[in-house]
Amino acid sequence: MHSNDKKKFEKLGNKLRESREKAGLTQSKLAKRAGINTNYYAVVERGEGNLSYEKLERILKVLNIKSLDIP
Repeated sequence: MHSNDKKKFEKLGNKLRESREKAGLTQSKLAKRAGINTNYYAVVERGEGNLSYEKLERILKVLNIKSLDIP
């Protein structure tokens, strides 16, 4: 993974964590509602994993977010 990609995944993970915490959800609850594995979601939040568009859409739907602004 290139360093630019890693930084983007880290920013995405941070935004998802902030949004999840604002929604008052644990990683486990969010993952269950989005239909994804809890361990996988934890990896995404840490910025260590690639996230498919489909899974991102499911997560955003659970968080009731239209889109994330990630510079």
